[in-house]
Amino acid sequence: MKMFVTVAAVAALLITPSLARAQKVTTDFDDKAPFASYKTYGWTTGTPSPNPLGESRIHDAVEASMAKAGFTKAAGTPDVVIATHAIAKEQKELYTTGGYGYGARWGGGMSTTQVNTYVQGTLVLDMYDAKTKELAWRATGTDTMSDKADKNTTKVVKALDKMFKQYPPKKK
Repeated sequence: MKMFVTVAAVAALLITPSLARAQKVTTDFDDKAPFASYKTYGWTTGTPSPNPLGESRIHDAVEASMAKAGFTKAAGTPDVVIATHAIAKEQKELYTTGGYGYGARWGGGMSTTQVNTYVQGTLVLDMYDAKTKELAWRATGTDTMSDKADKNTTKVVKALDKMFKQYPPKKK
């Protein structure tokens, strides 16, 4: 029984850090914005990725998502203007392994606390009404970044898919 408890505790500790950092997507919108009339888009400056290649991949993924959502890139004046904001922030997470109980007197064992450092990436997509210049829709996706560009691109595409499942937004 003691072996089962130990194995279960270690398995739970290994799973917990990955669950705590699962991809999260949220959206918000102006319920007075005329979403049904938005058909074309253009770009404006946002907060670029620190990696120019990453910024290019983000723009390509956004353009593909906009096309899937029925938008076309405007040659002239667009209905909406898009800005992306890419933010990377180093995070630290503490977790304890081994041991249980209240010390040696109560049957506890040795435990160690470790620090796990990772980079959390956030992609914000802002959609502005081109006529009013007001923010109409905002989508935010947050996930742990990888040191592999292809994995980060996959995460961006996944986040954009989740974002655009909520577009056009349902009126409140």
